[in-house]
Amino acid sequence: MNHHARASVSHGRTGATRSRPADPADATLDRLLERAGIRLNGPRPWDLQIHHRQTARRILAQGSLGLGESYMDGWWDAEQLDTLIFRLLSARLDQAVRTPALAWAGLRARLFNLQNEARAWMVGQQHYDLGNDFFAAMLDPSMAYSCGYWADADTLADAQFAKLDLVCRKLGLQPGMRLLDIGCGWGSLMRHAAEHYGVECLGLTVSREQAAYGAERCAQLPVRFELADYRSFNPDGRQRFDRIASIGMFEHVGSKNYPAFFAVAERSLREDGLMLLHTIGKTHHRDTTDPWIDRYIFRNGQLPLLGQISDAADPHFVIEDVHNFGADYDRTLRAWHRNFQQHWPRFAERHGDRFRRMWRYYLLACAGAFRARTLQLWQLVLAPGGLAGGYRRPMV
Repeated sequence: MNHHARASVSHGRTGATRSRPADPADATLDRLLERAGIRLNGPRPWDLQIHHRQTARRILAQGSLGLGESYMDGWWDAEQLDTLIFRLLSARLDQAVRTPALAWAGLRARLFNLQNEARAWMVGQQHYDLGNDFFAAMLDPSMAYSCGYWADADTLADAQFAKLDLVCRKLGLQPGMRLLDIGCGWGSLMRHAAEHYGVECLGLTVSREQAAYGAERCAQLPVRFELADYRSFNPDGRQRFDRIASIGMFEHVGSKNYPAFFAVAERSLREDGLMLLHTIGKTHHRDTTDPWIDRYIFRNGQLPLLGQISDAADPHFVIEDVHNFGADYDRTLRAWHRNFQQHWPRFAERHGDRFRRMWRYYLLACAGAFRARTLQLWQLVLAPGGLAGGYRRPMV
């Protein structure tokens, strides 16, 4: 415990009675946290341990942004950070602290196209280009950076294999087909489809690091990477693919661009083709992009509502199937966090301790959010005009 904490922790003792903090901000935050079964400086692993006397004021004034930034600055800790966030969100305390930053985030999203072509490359540069070695240490050997499927899996590698194979089976891939992967990452799906289903693949990405690393990994396969924003792809519709997949990319598209996204997919897909969309989503209109996530992790991201996807897809596709396995993201994120912790000494000098705390907060806060079911993970199967006779989801 550092010297900032010594004046602040006396109110965290156990027992039948507990005195209120002397500072009014501490007392206010303490009362809020009690609604979620959390104490300031309490004895349980999810209790918030204060190290700086201004922590409560910062959190109350800035909400989610203040909570995350003060953690990055070492002002507080929680042994089970994921459980802390799970409890906060389950008690809807995020709705109890409404800040100017949150209001501004919602206003910006309504007024501006934050995901236009000029801004589309920012997330690649800020996040995905952190270093292929960094992500290789955190992810499984397939380099899949999206939710695994844990129904019958015991390890991260098994869960990611199951997810990739589930996508291929939902799309009904057959040897000789051509697959377009919009937002292909390091090529985990394309590599799996080429190796196990004999499919020829083209992937689009806005990350130079991903394209270079993926091309090297897939050098002996019928897999090609293209560094391109989806909007500029196949403008005349001359390229047609048997299948299209988009895994964990739609979160970067933004609601103002959903019609353009589905128009690109329609002009690139054969009339008898199928598309699979795999995306994180939100369940309430009032929920806006988290200001901390927007500033430090995924610039200009926006989570869709299921209704928004349906409305935007409607002129182009029939939605044949919707599958929600968002609870599996909790386990996926905790597996990534274990890998991150294990390999952190390799990256400590490059990134520093503030980055370590930022990345820990990102992974475990998101795990808590999926556990609280305030975030969802959907896989949708879509078909132009609908499939004659209907679609049958394979065994999952």
